[in-house]
Amino acid sequence: MAKRDYYEVLHLKKGASEKEIKAAYRKLARKHHPDVNPGNAEAEAQFKEISEAYQVLSDPQKRAIYDRFGHQAFRRDAGRGQGVWDFSGFDFSQFSRTVGFDVGDLGNLFGSFFGGRQQTPQSQEPVDGKDIQYTIDLSFEDVLDGLNTKIMLQHTVTCSHCKGKKTEPGYELETCSNCQGTGQVKVTAGFLNVGIPQTCSQCQGSGKVNRHPCHECHGKGVQQQTDRISVKIPAGADNGTKVRVAGKGHAGENGGRPGDLYIITRVQQHPFFERRGDNLYCEVPITITEAVLGAKLVVPTHSGDASMILPAGTQSGQKFRLRGKGIPHMKGAGRGDLFVTVKVVTPQNVDIRTSELFREIARLHPENPREHLFSKMSGVSA
Repeated sequence: MAKRDYYEVLHLKKGASEKEIKAAYRKLARKHHPDVNPGNAEAEAQFKEISEAYQVLSDPQKRAIYDRFGHQAFRRDAGRGQGVWDFSGFDFSQFSRTVGFDVGDLGNLFGSFFGGRQQTPQSQEPVDGKDIQYTIDLSFEDVLDGLNTKIMLQHTVTCSHCKGKKTEPGYELETCSNCQGTGQVKVTAGFLNVGIPQTCSQCQGSGKVNRHPCHECHGKGVQQQTDRISVKIPAGADNGTKVRVAGKGHAGENGGRPGDLYIITRVQQHPFFERRGDNLYCEVPITITEAVLGAKLVVPTHSGDASMILPAGTQSGQKFRLRGKGIPHMKGAGRGDLFVTVKVVTPQNVDIRTSELFREIARLHPENPREHLFSKMSGVSA
């Protein structure tokens, strides 16, 4: 049965954009997916057809080949038994000008067509281990004083049995007989009758084979291990602060150095203090009497209570600064500051005598604090 045109399968026109191709595939795949249509053979067949069309049209190089040569370019040559694609009869000089790359690049392109996935060569060069990130929660006190703690960490370490060599002690990696240690073999691609280099399937491109793998790490050279790691978080840490513990990440391979451990801090909010950088902010209520006459206030700080002089005539919302009562600086000496905003609290449920006293105050101080607002409005109107 002849295959349907890939554009027709995805309900698209030939000049469809990459965005339109992706959107069409998602819509149709969702509709015909086997999980959505259990036991429906027709839906499963349509899903495979949709996936095949998308695999070609979503790849710019494959799409260029398909647009010029159609399904014939992707037909398997079953008679040769090598699973290669039959490009016989094509004029590749014309093809190069059409698609936009040289015939010499075909080896890499064929690799993506022969059996699908290219194997990635495995080098024997030293490879550094990967870093690890670990999130730790800090209280407000931990931020002020710093924290010394221990964490349980699972990471890879160099195998103690083979010392990272991957082989049983007394043995070495051997040169691959299939590629003679080059990591590549040449495969004849059909009508071209030339050898196209491919990654050696026996050694995965390393040029070495392990005939006596270590029985402890199964030839990997590394093992999973859980360790108790000492961690020191300096005072002044904030949300997202990174603390590096050198060499406590995953083990390197082939003699590469181990990765590092990065502790990421997450600080709990304080119910009274608000942190902004290394400064702290809080709000303290005061009485009308304290605001008018002034007072000596006791306010809470991170290191205990502190005295603060409130001058006479203090306004509600006025801010005062207590130097050195904030968060310790992570870099350098000293601390940030504490900023105290006062808020005047008016008395409630006053008795007759208190009401009379306030009326007397109003008589003695008849000024209108809103008068300037009207003058500004009149100026705008004019």
